[in-house]
Amino acid sequence: MIRRARIPDAKSIHKLLIGYAKDGLMLSRSLAEIYETIRDFYVFEEDGEVVGTVSLNICWEDLAEVRSLAVSESSGLKGIGRQLVMACLEEARQLGVRRVFALTYKPGFFEKMGFHLIEKSELPHKIWSDCIKCAKFPECDEIALSIEL
Repeated sequence: MIRRARIPDAKSIHKLLIGYAKDGLMLSRSLAEIYETIRDFYVFEEDGEVVGTVSLNICWEDLAEVRSLAVSESSGLKGIGRQLVMACLEEARQLGVRRVFALTYKPGFFEKMGFHLIEKSELPHKIWSDCIKCAKFPECDEIALSIEL
């Protein structure tokens, strides 16, 4: 079941994200940062356990980012990630956002949902503020994709 994240979910979200961050697949997010942005998150709950998460970050009047997408290894390949991204896209539509992007190492996943490859240079400089925290900065090797809503 997908639902909006709540304060008690923060530690479970952090645990999911830290696993991906340790593998170099996403930026680490501190527990404090998760608490501060908890309203941006969705979770997928299964048998009372958070097994997936994602957040929608509004960047500008017409641009948002799908970020912090993580699904537990034991729950992979069940369509949970797709459902979480679709929840973000629906919220973006409701908010009137016209374009959503993602930075990822798995472009095929997003392409199956209608995202298309773009040059990172097409994105506004504002979105790179979190990238300074990344060990790979400024040699970003993530792939940028976007979808028009």
